[in-house]
Amino acid sequence: MLLKVNPTRIELIKLKRKLKIAEHGWRLLKKKRDSLMKEFLEVMKKIKILREKEIQEIFATPSQKIYLKEKKETILGIETPQFSLVKEGDFLNYSLISTSVNLDLGLLKIENLIEDLVKLGELQKKALSLAQELEKTRRRVNALEFIYIPRLKATIKYIFNKLEERERFEKIILMKSKEKIASLG
Repeated sequence: MLLKVNPTRIELIKLKRKLKIAEHGWRLLKKKRDSLMKEFLEVMKKIKILREKEIQEIFATPSQKIYLKEKKETILGIETPQFSLVKEGDFLNYSLISTSVNLDLGLLKIENLIEDLVKLGELQKKALSLAQELEKTRRRVNALEFIYIPRLKATIKYIFNKLEERERFEKIILMKSKEKIASLG
């Protein structure tokens, strides 16, 4: 489908510039898409590793308070969260002598798992943000590649052909005019 333009040399020059810019933008967006895909796959790999960790049953209720702090991190122009834990109090709030070693080890594992769960939440949110941006970028790349750039190329070709046709027509008129002038003189 052609763009609606007048087939003039100025339009041809403008369209060639637009084509050059569009193709450059397409290459940049394609690189961004590839970088987003790489980042997304890395985040998904980390999520898989954290999900595979086994969560054990909680044996006792600790008296430690945990707060979650969030910072924003920017990856390729996309804001993603960064979580950190702030702990107050002691996780093991009982006498270690009066309990079994298994209970103590279990609670320490739970404390470590909480950090992993926070990291997992962070990575899942990061993956979601990257996936959404990846989809947007993919649509832009496809729109440039399959719609805008082909339309520009087709319009440039159309204008170029129209200009050549006009030039041939003007040459024919000029030649016929010369013939008439020559036949009169």
